[in-house]
Amino acid sequence: MNEEILFVLGIIGAASFAISGALTAIKAKFDLFGVIIIGCVTATGGGVLRDILIGEIPPMLFKEPYLGGIAAALSVVAFCFIYFKRKDFYRIDEKIERINNVFDSVGLAAFTVTGTELAFSHGISGNVLLSITIGVLTGVGGGILRDVLTGNPPYIFRKHVYAVVAIFGSVIYYVLRLYVLDTLVASAVSMAIIVGARLLATKYRWKLPKINIDD
Repeated sequence: MNEEILFVLGIIGAASFAISGALTAIKAKFDLFGVIIIGCVTATGGGVLRDILIGEIPPMLFKEPYLGGIAAALSVVAFCFIYFKRKDFYRIDEKIERINNVFDSVGLAAFTVTGTELAFSHGISGNVLLSITIGVLTGVGGGILRDVLTGNPPYIFRKHVYAVVAIFGSVIYYVLRLYVLDTLVASAVSMAIIVGARLLATKYRWKLPKINIDD
């Protein structure tokens, strides 16, 4: 059951992050190849970083490349959709940003949960800090690489308590997985909390304190 849930969540996360990455690359005016690369990096980058951290060499991406294939295909779909809507792009830009945010939130939730679960499947769940780190890195790693490659300051350091939500969601999953034991329940609750918190943070513009030196 755990493997089935991980498989489904992996596909959900990869699909969501691929579309999010592709839309970011399109707004950065990348060509088709660039859009595919950014879509794939966003979808798989966190998993690769996680695997390197836990000593899974080569990373699972190269053993089971179906996630990369899904990411590439959806990046092409996103590119084609925006291409045919390019004349209305700036008119629908706000709507695209909202859609992008939803996909990004779902991807964050799915990958944070799968990353934390891998700590249990690899027998390292006794190390709480490592378990949470693996979950958060899986969730935010692809987005960091996406932002760096598209020339943007990493989103997790600027807006909507992004990384804090991932940490909180990973902790919730870890606790539920220890004491509730049902992986499906733990996954559903944790993902709902992460997605809900992300969307609320965007709507109400929740941010951590920062210093504006210009003011």
